[in-house]
Amino acid sequence: MKRICILAFPQALASSMAIPLEMISAADTIFRLRHRRRSSSISLHVVAEDLNNMAVSGGMVIQPTCRLADTGLCELIFVPALWGNPRAAVMQHSATVAWLAQQYASGATICSVGSGSYFPGAAGLLDGKPATTHWRYFDDFEQRYPKIKLQRKRFITHQDRLYCTGSVNAVRDVMLHFVEQLFDGSTADEVARHFTHELKRSYESLLLAVDQQDTHHDELIIKVQEWLQKHYQRDIRMRELATNFGLNSRSLNRRFRLAANKTPVEYLQEVRINQARELLKHSNLSIAEIAFAVGYQDVSYFTGLFRRLHDVTPNAYRRLVRTKLFNVGNPSPTKK
Repeated sequence: MKRICILAFPQALASSMAIPLEMISAADTIFRLRHRRRSSSISLHVVAEDLNNMAVSGGMVIQPTCRLADTGLCELIFVPALWGNPRAAVMQHSATVAWLAQQYASGATICSVGSGSYFPGAAGLLDGKPATTHWRYFDDFEQRYPKIKLQRKRFITHQDRLYCTGSVNAVRDVMLHFVEQLFDGSTADEVARHFTHELKRSYESLLLAVDQQDTHHDELIIKVQEWLQKHYQRDIRMRELATNFGLNSRSLNRRFRLAANKTPVEYLQEVRINQARELLKHSNLSIAEIAFAVGYQDVSYFTGLFRRLHDVTPNAYRRLVRTKLFNVGNPSPTKK
């Protein structure tokens, strides 16, 4: 049984507590229905220093379900965003700071929302690691915790089981990543359809899924990666791309390889092929239509590239993934 805990404070934003609770609860229900399981593999808890009712920001009354001292070891912990002065909250809840340090040392993953990053920051957990927080507190956070590598232009950071988001909205992207880790990719896709307006997984959640590939600190290359993620369907010329970001081709290639361990062309190919995989999995478009949709007009080149990266042709990949999607225990989409 995986124990997942959401911390509660009087200063907490209720939305930053509700989103993890609702999305994980929905994922658990979806997963159990699909796999015909009666029992859950997770236990969700709202934890606080005591069990007294508390009115969080906005006046909503929260009833903690477990005291910090009684939680045992946690798999995943969420630190909510705070309304008001986060420094004061940290000082008022020193026991929570110590508890977070103990839980992390025991193997817990910690995700802080917005200004909630002050808590793992105060515990010393983020020293030497990338982190972000709510934009209003950038200067104070950097001054208070100079050993932390503050990422002012990132909405999500993660390293060594420590996740930070810069806003409540970014929590949804992190949650899709956690849902996929706790359950599976198809459950994460279904949760995304219920809780986000996008038809596909967002750029931020895809970055989390590939883990260390995009975990670097070259802000300019991050911008290039973001641009390629958004415009991969275009006819992209690397010389023009470099010029648009104030570099020459050689400098772009050097910095990109240093940051991402691959060239911009290789990165773009991976972005396009990953998008093609999703279309092969979830659409009935022809191979030529998929090639065009992801930016390739030469179907033969697309097929060859796909095979080189995945050791199978696009048609073979489609047959493979659809066999897995509609295996025994899942009704065929052609039957009613």
